[in-house]
Amino acid sequence: MAIEDNPISRVRYGEELRRRREAAGLTQEELGQLVAMSRTHIAHIEAGRRRPDVEDARRLDKVLNTGGFFERFLPVLDGKKVAEYFEEALEYEGRAREIREYAPAVVPGLLQTREYASEVLGFGYPRRSDEELEELVATRLERARILDSFHTPEVCCLLDEAVLRRVVGGPLVMCEQLRHIAELGASRRIRVHVLPYSLGAHALQAGFLSLMWFEDLPPIAYAEGVKSGRIIELPSMVRECQEIYDQALGDALSHRKSLDLLTSVAEDYEHEAQRALHS
Repeated sequence: MAIEDNPISRVRYGEELRRRREAAGLTQEELGQLVAMSRTHIAHIEAGRRRPDVEDARRLDKVLNTGGFFERFLPVLDGKKVAEYFEEALEYEGRAREIREYAPAVVPGLLQTREYASEVLGFGYPRRSDEELEELVATRLERARILDSFHTPEVCCLLDEAVLRRVVGGPLVMCEQLRHIAELGASRRIRVHVLPYSLGAHALQAGFLSLMWFEDLPPIAYAEGVKSGRIIELPSMVRECQEIYDQALGDALSHRKSLDLLTSVAEDYEHEAQRALHS
């Protein structure tokens, strides 16, 4: 049975977890040790502030001997077409008061235009129909609506120069995409910094990283690789991710110089498109 993920369903789910944990005579700490989750994570689930992933729910069912209850009634992101490993990160993203991201190769999802997103998602595996692809693109654009508010969240995007140079969808798509980012930056809706090729090796070159801060939760980090993503909650590891991000940010171009570079590269793509049109 699919239960829509919303604040009410998460609270009820958490209340049921607390009831069954107490019936089993376990503290949050003891249950966390048995299911490989932190006490804090258990506490947030019971308070309705978080939802476990499928594997967490299965471990809860096994330890509490609930016959599959927690997996069966796990609140899901109804209608949201995202990779399963990104579901929890998507929920956090919508609640964050501050987001800092690093992108090594492609524009982060929050900043993508429709045409750019369609190209990126269209090369995914397994292959998707036009209808499925449109659903994925619509979900990605819906995520970007958090940028409609001028004040929350505060967003800083650190882009490897490869993001600007990798031609996705052709020069016109790239021109529009880079101008979109530059406009967001010029309007002070986001801060953007580019790590230039001339820097060489840097602290974040391993892969995509997102850092998030909240009003009512501890900060987290989210790291993503090929067909995989991981929420990092352990405070020492989150601090380490923050420090690595800060090191790379210190090596990046300033916000203004980054906007100048984005605009310059966008103009190059525009000229390239015009030459192709008249050739």
